[in-house]
Amino acid sequence: MKYFIYFLILSAIGMLIYNSTLLDFNNLFGKESSIALACVLCSLCVIVLMLILLISREIKRKSEA
Repeated sequence: MKYFIYFLILSAIGMLIYNSTLLDFNNLFGKESSIALACVLCSLCVIVLMLILLISREIKRKSEA
């Protein structure tokens, strides 16, 4: 499970980098840029949630020991 979480984090980082190259900062809320902006925000959410999951699993492991 731990490796799957790391895989999800790396995939989200890859999507974040790719979608940030698609952003047009002159027209940020245009059709193409709004889709890329939504994907960037989703990638950031996935990264934060997976890090929270890793930390909570580590806390659970330490509290049971």
